[in-house]
Amino acid sequence: MVGVSLLVKVKMKKNKSEIITFKADEELAEALKDVPNRSEFIRIAVAEALGSGCPLCQGTGVLSSSQRTHWNQFIADHKLDRCDDCRELHLTCLRTVVTETT
Repeated sequence: MVGVSLLVKVKMKKNKSEIITFKADEELAEALKDVPNRSEFIRIAVAEALGSGCPLCQGTGVLSSSQRTHWNQFIADHKLDRCDDCRELHLTCLRTVVTETT
């Protein structure tokens, strides 16, 4: 592993920045060397990754027993479907929507 330093601007009092360091394997460190603005690239990638995490497990990949109970209640009338256009999975409600006509 290679240590890679990253300056991440975090909103703090008086607009101070915080330095965050992480370990990267040699292949990733080598690939980052060719990125013109590594700090900005990594800030954007991390922000997007944090915003794309599962809202239920918050990116951990594991549900607590309470979360599992809620999930089981939810999935009882929902299912996973694959989109015909983009081929990604999404949730579909199984409840029949009843509309009144007058």
